Amino acid sequence: MEEQDYIQFEAYLVGDLSEEDLLAFNMRLESDPEFNKSFEIYKDLTSNLEHQIANEREIFDFKANLDVISSQHFNAIHDEDLIIKPSPTSNFYKYAVAASVVILLGFFVFNQFGSPSYDDYNNFDAISLTVRSAEDDSFSKAEQNFNSQNYDDAIVVFNTILEADFSNLEIQLYKSIALVETNQFEEAEVLLNKLSNGNSAYKNKAKWILALNYLKQNKESECINVLKTIPQDAEDYKTAQELMKKLD
Repeated sequence: MEEQDYIQFEAYLVGDLSEEDLLAFNMRLESDPEFNKSFEIYKDLTSNLEHQIANEREIFDFKANLDVISSQHFNAIHDEDLIIKPSPTSNFYKYAVAASVVILLGFFVFNQFGSPSYDDYNNFDAISLTVRSAEDDSFSKAEQNFNSQNYDDAIVVFNTILEADFSNLEIQLYKSIALVETNQFEEAEVLLNKLSNGNSAYKNKAKWILALNYLKQNKESECINVLKTIPQDAEDYKTAQELMKKLD
């Protein structure tokens, strides 16, 4: 897109287009898909910026800063002999600078306020299995590997423990986390569905991990469906609700 296009976007959003320009702008939106798409992205970007600034005072300060930056830029590019008069043309210079600032901030905004990712939520607590290490050092090894994020090694030890006692639901849950971390999504899903459909104390935690399993695969609709099943008394309910709002 040309810089002039972004100038028009900003002028349209602030209602500063003439009737003739507004008509031409709307006609181009209908006839030029690329122009329309760029406008929607620009509009969403500026909307996200304002939405993420917490209150009206901060919004005012943010816009004021843009105005100062644009004014300084406007003054710098003119000769001393040029008399600056308020006009639609001078406003366009401000829009150009404001648009440039927004574009430069775009990458930051989309990383901070864009679609959530698995890495935003995989802050799993350390596990504690050493109470059983006197009987079997496998538990100690599993704990050490998991907590140091050596998930492939942790899975190997978890399998050893489960071979002796597959009914150990706690180990099944920890193994499922390790499976998600190592992108073994299908096996993780089978295990997590079993846990989430049961009646153990790990039921709701399994639902949360299952939702993250889908999130990591960018399966947003499946992720939302699982998040909706997490009850209010669950440990991860609040975080699940926040994630669901970001995905909607």
